[in-house]
Amino acid sequence: MLKYLKSTPTIDYDHAEVMDFANQHTDGCTDPRDRAIRVFYAVRDSILYDPYAYKLSVEGLRASTTLRIARAWCVPKAILLAACCRAVGIPARLGFADVRNHLSTERMRKHMKDDVFFWHGYTSIYLDEVWLRATPAFNIELCQRFRLRPLDFDGRSDALFHPFDLEGNQHMEYIRYRGEFVDAPIDRIAETFGRKYMAHSDWDNADFDRDVDQEISDD
Repeated sequence: MLKYLKSTPTIDYDHAEVMDFANQHTDGCTDPRDRAIRVFYAVRDSILYDPYAYKLSVEGLRASTTLRIARAWCVPKAILLAACCRAVGIPARLGFADVRNHLSTERMRKHMKDDVFFWHGYTSIYLDEVWLRATPAFNIELCQRFRLRPLDFDGRSDALFHPFDLEGNQHMEYIRYRGEFVDAPIDRIAETFGRKYMAHSDWDNADFDRDVDQEISDD
C-alpha cells in the first residue's frame, strides 16, 4: 500500500495548498471513512467541472494546479481527490474507463465526433481492506442545471455515475475499464486522444457555463 500513499508528479499532496485543503476539510475527524467522505464532497463541489479547462500535461493535471484554478475536467478532479486521500493517510489510486456520456455541449460534440469519453477519470479509495471507486467530477450546481442526481459517496460502496437522469433519460454508460494506476498515465491518454479526437483550439477562449446554458435552452 505504500506506493498509494506517496506523492507523485501529478498527485502532489505534499504541496502546501493541497495539504491545507485536505486538513481543512478533515479537521477533527479521525475515522478514515469519514475523512474520505469529507474530501470527496469538498472536491466535488469546490472545483467546478469544466472540460474546456483541458491541459494534458503534468503541470496541467497537478492537484495543486486544480486547486489554484478551481475548475477542471474529470481526470484532474480525480487526481485532486486521490491527493487529498493520501494527504490524510488513506491509500488512493487513479482509475480510468471509457464511458458514453450524455452530458455535453455542441462544441464538445464537434470536437469528440461521438459521445464516448475515453479515459474518464475516477478515484479508487482503500477503506476497510476494500477498494471503492468514486468520481467527484460533476459539482452539484452542474447536476441541478442538467437535471442530474448528484453523485453521493458513503465510504461503503462505489460512487460512479447513475445510468439515468432525473427524467429517466439515459445519462452515462461505462463501456470499458482501462485499469487503475499509481499516477496518471499521461502518454497513454495522449495517444488515445490524438487518434480519437479532433483539435480543440476553439476551446481556448470558450466559456463552458455559457455553452451549458445554451444547451439547456435548446432542450
